[in-house]
Amino acid sequence: MSGRTPSLDLVVATVDRTDELGAFLDSVERQRCPAVRVLLVDQNDDDRVVSVLEGRSVEIVRLRSTRGLSRARNVALPELGADLVAFPDDDCLYPSGLLSRVTERFAGDPELDGLTGRAEDAAGRASGSWKRDAATLTDDNLWNRAISFTIFLRRQVVERVGAFDERLGLGSGEPWSSGEEIDYLIRTVRSGARVRYDPELVVLHSIGSDDVRTRERDGASVGYLLRKHGYPKPTVTRMLLRPLAGAPAALLHRDTGLARFRLATFRGRVRGYRGTRRSNSSA
Repeated sequence: MSGRTPSLDLVVATVDRTDELGAFLDSVERQRCPAVRVLLVDQNDDDRVVSVLEGRSVEIVRLRSTRGLSRARNVALPELGADLVAFPDDDCLYPSGLLSRVTERFAGDPELDGLTGRAEDAAGRASGSWKRDAATLTDDNLWNRAISFTIFLRRQVVERVGAFDERLGLGSGEPWSSGEEIDYLIRTVRSGARVRYDPELVVLHSIGSDDVRTRERDGASVGYLLRKHGYPKPTVTRMLLRPLAGAPAALLHRDTGLARFRLATFRGRVRGYRGTRRSNSSA
């Protein structure tokens, strides 16, 4: 692949959104990266996306799937044909020149199997949890160095790692309905792939809601992954107890909201690690 620009397949699972999808496709077309194809997995029950796709300069292959983020991505995997694969959300935006930077990195380093970056919103705000140092990913350090729409992998790696875990991801019907991309990266690095995190590689995305229910859901996904992948007891203990240890500090600063969030994260992680459900959980 060295010496030529790698081709790129963008696997985009979409449901309900049209304006956001249109804005994302606009951002792809502004990349001026010729060898790009969009595999759009449509989970809608109607044809609302058809008008959004008309007249596009980028090649788009429309696929259909039942609802569920991991299920939708899995529908696209047999259709992959490009050198590189990415998994953008239907409501993220690629800044100008991003895809050229990504493809140049892969073209210049044949031993590079993957790249990850971080997220900012349109105003340049980002979660404080993002790591600021570049690093080669390991199964221990990747937790704050990736999110699905900033992951770029060689197709051979995707073919080796295989399908997304359909018990994870929005629409899975499970309490741990996030973290599907972290699961995929754990499997990727454990397969021997060399994946680099570059904090200068930024994809735009709104900052999600930060409520107790979301914290508990995301915590459950972390616990599920710790158990699924057999993390050693010191790692499990550290990751389960870290949010609990942070709750008293929040209370000392009279930040009761942050204390509630940290306790919700702790409850979720324990529940996910045990593989148990809340009786009223619909996440």
